Amino acid sequence: MNADNRITEHQRTILKTYTQMMRAADAVTTRMHRHLADTGLTLSQFGVLEVLYHKGPLCQRDIGRKILKTSGNMTTVIDNLEKRRLVVRKQDPTDRRRTSVQLTESGLDLIQALFPIHAERAEKTFAVLPAEELEILGRLLKKVGKTNVTAAESVTRRTP
Repeated sequence: MNADNRITEHQRTILKTYTQMMRAADAVTTRMHRHLADTGLTLSQFGVLEVLYHKGPLCQRDIGRKILKTSGNMTTVIDNLEKRRLVVRKQDPTDRRRTSVQLTESGLDLIQALFPIHAERAEKTFAVLPAEELEILGRLLKKVGKTNVTAAESVTRRTP
Protein backbone atom coordinates (compact mmCIF):
# COMPACT_ATOMS: atom_id res chain seq x y z
CA MET A 1 0.00 0.00 0.00
CA ASN A 2 1.29 3.45 -0.90
CA ALA A 3 1.90 5.57 2.20
CA ASP A 4 0.40 8.59 0.42
CA ASN A 5 -2.99 6.87 0.47
CA ARG A 6 -3.06 6.90 4.27
CA ILE A 7 -2.96 10.68 4.68
CA THR A 8 -5.50 13.32 3.80
CA GLU A 9 -4.97 15.93 1.12
CA HIS A 10 -4.77 18.55 3.88
CA GLN A 11 -2.04 16.58 5.66
CA ARG A 12 -0.16 16.21 2.36
CA THR A 13 -0.29 19.99 1.88
CA ILE A 14 0.92 20.58 5.44
CA LEU A 15 3.84 18.16 4.99
CA LYS A 16 4.79 19.76 1.69
CA THR A 17 4.66 23.21 3.31
CA TYR A 18 6.76 21.99 6.23
CA THR A 19 9.40 20.62 3.83
CA GLN A 20 9.43 23.90 1.89
CA MET A 21 9.78 25.89 5.11
CA MET A 22 12.68 23.75 6.34
CA ARG A 23 14.50 23.92 3.00
CA ALA A 24 14.04 27.69 2.88
CA ALA A 25 15.24 28.04 6.50
CA ASP A 26 18.34 25.98 5.74
CA ALA A 27 19.12 28.00 2.60
CA VAL A 28 18.57 31.33 4.36
CA THR A 29 20.65 30.31 7.39
CA THR A 30 23.51 29.15 5.18
CA ARG A 31 23.52 32.35 3.15
CA MET A 32 23.05 34.66 6.13
CA HIS A 33 25.91 33.20 8.13
CA ARG A 34 28.48 32.35 5.47
CA HIS A 35 30.47 35.43 6.46
CA LEU A 36 31.08 33.94 9.92
CA ALA A 37 33.44 31.27 8.58
CA ASP A 38 36.31 33.76 8.40
CA THR A 39 35.75 34.93 11.98
CA GLY A 40 35.82 31.49 13.61
CA LEU A 41 32.48 32.26 15.25
CA THR A 42 29.71 29.70 15.40
CA LEU A 43 26.13 30.69 14.66
CA SER A 44 25.37 30.55 18.41
CA GLN A 45 28.39 32.68 19.29
CA PHE A 46 27.35 35.29 16.74
CA GLY A 47 23.84 35.18 18.21
CA VAL A 48 25.19 35.91 21.69
CA LEU A 49 27.30 38.84 20.44
CA GLU A 50 24.34 40.19 18.48
CA VAL A 51 21.88 40.02 21.38
CA LEU A 52 24.37 41.66 23.75
CA TYR A 53 25.03 44.36 21.15
CA HIS A 54 21.33 45.18 20.89
CA LYS A 55 20.15 44.50 24.44
CA GLY A 56 23.19 45.20 26.59
CA PRO A 57 24.36 42.97 29.46
CA LEU A 58 22.06 40.01 30.15
CA CYS A 59 22.10 36.93 32.33
CA GLN A 60 22.94 33.67 30.60
CA ARG A 61 19.35 32.36 30.86
CA ASP A 62 17.96 35.45 29.12
CA ILE A 63 20.55 35.20 26.35
CA GLY A 64 19.59 31.54 25.81
CA ARG A 65 15.92 32.48 25.54
CA LYS A 66 16.68 35.21 23.01
CA ILE A 67 18.75 32.96 20.74
CA LEU A 68 16.74 29.76 21.40
CA LYS A 69 19.49 27.74 23.07
CA THR A 70 19.45 25.56 26.20
CA SER A 71 21.28 26.69 29.32
CA GLY A 72 23.81 23.85 29.02
CA ASN A 73 24.64 24.86 25.48
CA MET A 74 24.84 28.53 26.49
CA THR A 75 27.47 27.76 29.12
CA THR A 76 29.76 26.28 26.47
CA VAL A 77 29.07 29.06 23.97
CA ILE A 78 29.77 31.78 26.53
CA ASP A 79 32.84 29.95 27.87
CA ASN A 80 34.28 29.92 24.35
CA LEU A 81 33.50 33.59 23.79
CA GLU A 82 35.11 34.38 27.13
CA LYS A 83 38.26 32.45 26.13
CA ARG A 84 38.47 34.68 23.05
CA ARG A 85 37.97 37.72 25.32
CA LEU A 86 34.86 38.79 23.43
CA VAL A 87 32.57 38.67 26.48
CA VAL A 88 33.04 38.77 30.22
CA ARG A 89 30.87 37.48 33.06
CA LYS A 90 30.27 39.95 35.87
CA GLN A 91 28.65 39.20 39.19
CA ASP A 92 25.77 41.49 40.16
CA PRO A 93 26.97 43.52 43.17
CA THR A 94 23.45 43.60 44.64
CA ASP A 95 22.68 39.90 44.08
CA ARG A 96 25.64 37.52 44.11
CA ARG A 97 23.47 34.75 42.64
CA ARG A 98 23.08 36.73 39.43
CA THR A 99 25.83 36.96 36.84
CA SER A 100 25.51 39.05 33.72
CA VAL A 101 27.34 38.58 30.46
CA GLN A 102 28.56 41.64 28.61
CA LEU A 103 30.64 42.50 25.60
CA THR A 104 34.29 43.38 26.05
CA GLU A 105 35.81 46.14 23.97
CA SER A 106 37.10 43.47 21.53
CA GLY A 107 33.64 41.88 21.39
CA LEU A 108 32.02 45.23 20.71
CA ASP A 109 34.55 46.01 17.97
CA LEU A 110 33.91 42.63 16.34
CA ILE A 111 30.10 42.82 16.38
CA GLN A 112 30.18 46.43 15.18
CA ALA A 113 32.26 45.28 12.21
CA LEU A 114 30.13 42.20 11.52
CA PHE A 115 26.62 43.52 12.03
CA PRO A 116 26.49 45.80 8.94
CA ILE A 117 27.62 42.82 6.82
CA HIS A 118 24.92 40.72 8.46
CA ALA A 119 22.26 43.36 7.78
CA GLU A 120 23.37 43.65 4.14
CA ARG A 121 23.20 39.87 3.72
CA ALA A 122 19.70 39.88 5.21
CA GLU A 123 18.63 42.53 2.74
CA LYS A 124 20.04 40.57 -0.21
CA THR A 125 18.63 37.27 1.05
CA PHE A 126 15.09 38.62 1.32
CA ALA A 127 15.25 40.93 -1.71
CA VAL A 128 13.11 38.41 -3.59
CA LEU A 129 10.12 39.52 -1.47
CA PRO A 130 8.48 42.93 -1.76
CA ALA A 131 7.93 44.69 1.60
CA GLU A 132 4.27 43.63 1.78
CA GLU A 133 5.07 39.93 1.27
CA LEU A 134 7.92 40.15 3.78
CA GLU A 135 5.50 41.52 6.39
CA ILE A 136 2.97 38.77 5.61
CA LEU A 137 5.67 36.09 5.86
CA GLY A 138 6.80 37.51 9.20
CA ARG A 139 3.24 37.49 10.57
CA LEU A 140 2.57 33.93 9.37
CA LEU A 141 5.82 32.56 10.80
CA LYS A 142 5.18 34.31 14.11
CA LYS A 143 1.66 32.85 14.21
CA VAL A 144 2.88 29.30 13.57
CA GLY A 145 5.79 29.72 15.98
CA LYS A 146 3.79 31.21 18.86
CA THR A 147 1.03 28.62 18.54
CA ASN A 148 3.48 25.76 18.66
CA VAL A 149 5.63 27.18 21.46
CA THR A 150 2.46 27.44 23.56
CA ALA A 151 1.49 23.87 22.64
CA ALA A 152 4.98 22.55 23.42
CA GLU A 153 5.01 24.33 26.80
CA SER A 154 1.68 22.82 27.80
CA VAL A 155 2.91 19.31 26.86
CA THR A 156 6.12 19.86 28.83
CA ARG A 157 4.19 20.99 31.90
CA ARG A 158 2.00 17.87 31.81
CA THR A 159 4.94 15.47 31.42
CA PRO A 160 6.04 14.07 34.82
